[in-house]
Amino acid sequence: MPFSPSKLTSLPSGLSRSLVRHRLIFMLLGVAIGLISVERSRHLEYSQSIDAMFDRSDSALPPFRRLGRTFGASSVVLAVYDEPDLFQPTGFSRLDELTKRLSRISDVSTTTSLATTPLGASIIHTDTNPTAENLVKLMEGYAVGTDRKTAAVICVLSEKQEEPDIQQGRTGKTIDAIRTIVEEYPGGTIAGEPVMLRDGFAMLRRDGNVLGVTAGILASVVLLILFQSVRWLFAPLAVVLLALWSTRGLLAVVGQKLTMVSTMLSAMVTVVAIATTVHIIVEFRRRLGNGEAPQSALTNTIQTLFWPIVAAIITDMIGFGSLIASNVGPVHDFGIMTALGAGMVLISVGLVVPWFALVGIKNESHSSKWGQKQLDSQLNHIVSKITRHPKPILIISLGLIVFTGLGLFQLRVETDFTKNFRPESPIVKSYDMIESQLGGAGVWDILIPVKQPIDARTLARVGELENRIRSKSTRNKTTHGLTKVLSIVDILDAISPIPLADLQNSSTGNMIVGTAVNVFRQQMPQLAASLIGTDPLDNSTWLRVMLRAREKQPALLKRSLIDHVQKTVKEMFPPTKTTPAGEVTGFFVLLAQLVERMIEDQWFTFLIAAIGIFVFLSFGFQSVIIGGIALVPNILPIIFILGVLGWTGEPINMGTAMIAAVSLGLSVDSSIHYTTSFRRQLSQHGSITEALHSAHQTAGRAMIFSTLALVVGFLALTTSEFIPTVSFGRLSCLTLMGGLAGNLLVLPVLLSLAARRFHWAS
Repeated sequence: MPFSPSKLTSLPSGLSRSLVRHRLIFMLLGVAIGLISVERSRHLEYSQSIDAMFDRSDSALPPFRRLGRTFGASSVVLAVYDEPDLFQPTGFSRLDELTKRLSRISDVSTTTSLATTPLGASIIHTDTNPTAENLVKLMEGYAVGTDRKTAAVICVLSEKQEEPDIQQGRTGKTIDAIRTIVEEYPGGTIAGEPVMLRDGFAMLRRDGNVLGVTAGILASVVLLILFQSVRWLFAPLAVVLLALWSTRGLLAVVGQKLTMVSTMLSAMVTVVAIATTVHIIVEFRRRLGNGEAPQSALTNTIQTLFWPIVAAIITDMIGFGSLIASNVGPVHDFGIMTALGAGMVLISVGLVVPWFALVGIKNESHSSKWGQKQLDSQLNHIVSKITRHPKPILIISLGLIVFTGLGLFQLRVETDFTKNFRPESPIVKSYDMIESQLGGAGVWDILIPVKQPIDARTLARVGELENRIRSKSTRNKTTHGLTKVLSIVDILDAISPIPLADLQNSSTGNMIVGTAVNVFRQQMPQLAASLIGTDPLDNSTWLRVMLRAREKQPALLKRSLIDHVQKTVKEMFPPTKTTPAGEVTGFFVLLAQLVERMIEDQWFTFLIAAIGIFVFLSFGFQSVIIGGIALVPNILPIIFILGVLGWTGEPINMGTAMIAAVSLGLSVDSSIHYTTSFRRQLSQHGSITEALHSAHQTAGRAMIFSTLALVVGFLALTTSEFIPTVSFGRLSCLTLMGGLAGNLLVLPVLLSLAARRFHWAS
């Protein structure tokens, strides 16, 4: 018998009797585990570090870490508000007041605005003071909008040597204090990486606390309607809650932290739990309907389904576990979490289902319910179509896959970070304001190593670099390109009567540059500290070129822009024997690379999942042919849906990038149950048609019920504020429906053809 190793044939029998006989003890044990897990799960934290999104060996991380060490770039909050009278004494006074109020907040180390320049209040006299006009132009897109009616205060937060969780708590309080003050001003809002992380993870926490339970409740209500019994409302819901709580509790115990995609953990546990429970319910009710005593029916059900359920859980763990091979931190961690969650489902089913199945069962009618005969008729009709017209089913399926499969080559990536949130969210509104008023919300940087003291020739080369990359600058003419390039070179050019290029070949020029740099540091210390810094790790000195670009631009244009800057920096500042190479980094760059890597990893993890599941199924069914057949109907919907995404031009985000491996692991569960049922009936009756009818009435019925319940449950994910979660929920519904169609139509055709070809019936 498939999935029944000879040495373990007695295990299902003994375990099933034990679970039924001692069901109350196991139920109480489940309650105890649940209570302990709830308490432990309260300590489960979110990882809000950008570093956690990448593999520790990722080449993109060292430059980003250097940026943080040298300039504190990861802890910058941009406070923005509308100020039509900015260049009037009253308006400038308000900016000055805001700057001072923000500087007094605990853990705000520095504040930079038009009010902190050496010119002070005289900077508003741009019509009569050329230096003031030069400085204002320099600060456009940084501390003032291009319309000169939007004011900004750049707040650099202090970073202390503390545990990450403590540091995040301090940062959160500081951000809240900044937001409270800024919102007192017209159109006041705040933005920046720390703000994005705080607000984004606040959304995810709400989602994580609500969506999983909501999905479980919705799915259970569907089962209540389908099975017309209260016990089948509470039994799967109890499995979902126990599995989810115990998973979260274990994650907290081992120190694992949740990430940006962990919201979907609840959904994955819900899927596995309900699918597993429904197969038990259908088989148990079938046996009751045939006149078996409740305890005997349940014991036989567990014994019959033991190995198929174990095999299904293992394939889930293989599919989920394949994500561990990803180099993207959140995907890697999600693979660990979901694989662990699938394992906890198996334990939870054993602990709680026997008690729920038998409590009060003697007083319950086992007669046929309304709708059952209609379903029986439709299932028999499907089998009739399969036996009469197998070739058209295969031809149509193949045609659809070939056509949609071509769309895989049209898939594109979503790199606009704002598209991860709903348009009405505070994060998107903040980004929109910065995009429209300050030229671009995409913040990134060039780091250039220099020797002390900084000479005129070095600054001239930096100026040449800026001029070359400005060829991609379009200001506000289009939606792509660089909207701001700022370095110490621009500052010195604005205040110096002599161009830097004219000073680079003389000792006098070096002396003038050295003096100008020192004056700049003394008169504008905050801005100077953001443009010239020392890496405390090796005491190296770095110049920073600050770049701005529009976040809302197509992925190809964003990638082209990043490649242009990286190529130019590599050409002009290659590594030498004494200095490292120039580096391009920043949140803008990291996010673009992150999503691209997720797409690359999707096919790699999918291949691992497919190979792993194929090997396991071939071993379990003791047949390479059956192992391949069981995969086919589950790969088809994945190709179909991703191909449709390609043809329709819908971009792939962090949610859809994991759908292939995850969906394969989930949908193959049905194939295992159906194939096991088909082969069991074929060996007993010898008739392929009878085996198909029986498999459709048992495994097929369970597939329909669980799919309907899960589709309704997964609709809860579409209410999330995090768009990747919405995408994941929507596409999961489609893949589940596709898997159902494949397992009810394509799989039976393939099994019946193989049975005839290889004479399984005989």
